[in-house]
Amino acid sequence: MFSVGKSSMRKENQSSVSEFLLLGLPIRPEQQDMFFTLFLGMYLTTVLGNLLIILLIRLDSCLHTPMYFLLSHLAFTDVSLSSITVPKMLMDMHTKYKFISYAGCISQMYFFLFFTNLDSFLIASMAYDRYVAICHPLHYTTIMKEQMCALLVAISWILSCASSLSHTLPLTQLSFCAANTVSHFFCDLGALLKLSCSDIFLNELVVFTVGVVVITLPFLCILVSYGYIGATILKVPSTKGICKALSTCGSHLSVVSLYYGAIFGQYLFPTLSNFINKDIIMAFMYMVVTPMLNPFIYSLRNRDMKKALGKLFSRATFFSQ
Repeated sequence: MFSVGKSSMRKENQSSVSEFLLLGLPIRPEQQDMFFTLFLGMYLTTVLGNLLIILLIRLDSCLHTPMYFLLSHLAFTDVSLSSITVPKMLMDMHTKYKFISYAGCISQMYFFLFFTNLDSFLIASMAYDRYVAICHPLHYTTIMKEQMCALLVAISWILSCASSLSHTLPLTQLSFCAANTVSHFFCDLGALLKLSCSDIFLNELVVFTVGVVVITLPFLCILVSYGYIGATILKVPSTKGICKALSTCGSHLSVVSLYYGAIFGQYLFPTLSNFINKDIIMAFMYMVVTPMLNPFIYSLRNRDMKKALGKLFSRATFFSQ
């Protein structure tokens, strides 16, 4: 009976953490208002810009193609990814209560991982779409049918869900004792693992194996796709062909550069950690900067999106008169 009571007491002590304190961004108090305004503007731009892309693709029949179908899902993912953490971050900048419940923290971490992974898989799917469009133009409509597009999106969602669960479920088995201060502006997996008083070897193994697969597999697919695209262009080296390929792939390549630039920057520039936590920089790039820039990249560099935007404004002007 004594051993049972002792075990019960230990379990009670280990599960004592019911909420976490988020330290937030390393911003000086006198700069809070300025950064709050900046981040709020960036978040609103992200939401409105991506919702506008979804609306344009929905309304304009010319945009009912595989590429724009995948783009609409990418836009939805970007809105979701930003909305998971940025509103909470903005609220914490103007309140002294920066706590988040245990359940809320785990949920926030899960959806951050889910939508980050989903972004990666959707970008890889779009690379495959560009590969088929340029390397097999005569069979494009046959290969990239509606069923294929739905399958690519479904696989992206399933893999993202499985990856996120593989991190979240082992985390829920950990004990956090008394340490509850998260050195981040949201519930980041790495920051939470540092707080645990349990053995995190399994969690770190999952982070390494699953993380490497989720990052490298889509990136390799993108490299292979653009390798074939480059080889196809070089076979018929004409100015017209190169310009067409650039107009077709330019926007997507810009998004790929933004997304994977943040990842590789974390490892290529380790000295940044002397000034600011590089994990915070990467997360901020994922959740604020990249989702905000994507609508501009696809609207300003894409002729079809410009036409659809012009039609929408023409309709709005006509009905307002």
